[in-house]
Amino acid sequence: MEAVADVVRPAVVQLETNLGLGTGFVYDKSGLVLTAAHVISGARSVTVRLGNGSKIDGQVVGSDQNTDVAVVRFTPPKSGLATVALALDPADSPKVGQTAIAIGSPFGLDQTVTSGIVSAVSRPVRVGRNYVGMIQTDAPINSGNSGGPLVNLRGQVIGINDQIRTESGGNLGIGFAIPIDLAYDVAVALVAGRQPEFGFVGIQTDDPPSGEAGALITTITPDSPGDKAGLRIGDVITFADGKPITDFPVLQTIIRAHKPGDTLLLKVRREDGKEATIVVAVGKRAS
Repeated sequence: MEAVADVVRPAVVQLETNLGLGTGFVYDKSGLVLTAAHVISGARSVTVRLGNGSKIDGQVVGSDQNTDVAVVRFTPPKSGLATVALALDPADSPKVGQTAIAIGSPFGLDQTVTSGIVSAVSRPVRVGRNYVGMIQTDAPINSGNSGGPLVNLRGQVIGINDQIRTESGGNLGIGFAIPIDLAYDVAVALVAGRQPEFGFVGIQTDDPPSGEAGALITTITPDSPGDKAGLRIGDVITFADGKPITDFPVLQTIIRAHKPGDTLLLKVRREDGKEATIVVAVGKRAS
């Protein structure tokens, strides 16, 4: 764990705005920093404080409020920059029970390292108008950790620390991080000046009124991928790509995790009690 901290900490930066402090990490030697969108939201200025204490003016490249991902750019010093490694290979996806290390600036204490485990993956967490399937961790995360990296024992960033669930305002061992594959896809779009795109089926769902598991389709957009595939209002989606759907936020995270053009396999229960398998060609929508 000490070796991981030594490798990652030089690439972790403190982001100072006129509204407060947060954390980010350098993922590209050109001076690109990944962080949480709420860290820089509404800020008139951003100062990037490097691990060695030096400060450099930064600019917000772009942000996406519905994934809470943002990119900041600054001109790197002539001496160069340390960067993090991103766990983008599916083989490096976080697993429940593995060690998780958080690095950030809780309460302004920059370069703070805390550790725990991955408590859950694909946990639906509300962000803006949508749910994002996040990594849950018990690594202590507090105010100021937002935007910092959650790292595995290979020194790879698996997520961006984003939220905590608390009743007291302090850490209770329930923190959430945006998966790095999602964050990186958003960052690529933002740097290119594009709006991030996500999987779209064209349905609105709710929890079934009977209390059973699943996602009840309440609205279908005409000519949408779901409409063309044969989904009906009143269908209860029970499985998506073989994963059980316990409630509608779980379904939303699965749909948004797909890329436009992907195939989504849904198992539904019709209003007459019969079951059907529906294959949906996922469309695209802006964030």
